[in-house]
Amino acid sequence: MTETDEEIYARQGLGRRAGFGVAPALVIVDYVVGFADPSQFGGGNIGPAIAETVHLLAHARRKGWPVAHTRVVYAEDGSDAGVFTLKAPSLLKLTEHSPLSQIIPELTPAPGELVVRKRGASAFFDTNLAGFLTMRRVDTLIVAGCTTSGCVRATVVDSLQHDFRTIVATDCVGDRAIAPHEANLFDMGQKYADLMTRAEIEALG
Repeated sequence: MTETDEEIYARQGLGRRAGFGVAPALVIVDYVVGFADPSQFGGGNIGPAIAETVHLLAHARRKGWPVAHTRVVYAEDGSDAGVFTLKAPSLLKLTEHSPLSQIIPELTPAPGELVVRKRGASAFFDTNLAGFLTMRRVDTLIVAGCTTSGCVRATVVDSLQHDFRTIVATDCVGDRAIAPHEANLFDMGQKYADLMTRAEIEALG
């Protein structure tokens, strides 16, 4: 009998849970106008994931959790562009003042919430996110945002590598196509993060 994917990973000792710590924070990755628009960078299940994230953000604020939001931001003249933009040159449209790079109104940052400007996939790479979380003694990072297979995944891997217990809010992350969304959720859940729905997170936290 052929093993299922889950059985293969379980036999190799993968897929265990790190658990929910005592000091959570929320990072919302790249829910900006351009990624909410299917004619630009969006599509797939990003819209429904944004709707769920609105509720998760409200919960985080009620609980007093640290919150960070990310935006991809390049110089107007492209002078800070790197290899990432050779692979995806349309990202150069995401400049500081472009309407496409603005955080969507439903998730407008509140005073005291960090807004991370990044040029790579991970919310941690060449940013002050790790310092923001460490200063607040965070031990658990809940990740929402898009895309699941791209900037969410990169953020999750780096979160683990910074020794944060990492939770992917499964109904609060989205991708422009469902196949990469589902494949990356599975892989992250096996190796890098615990997978939880918004309702499960709210019940624990």
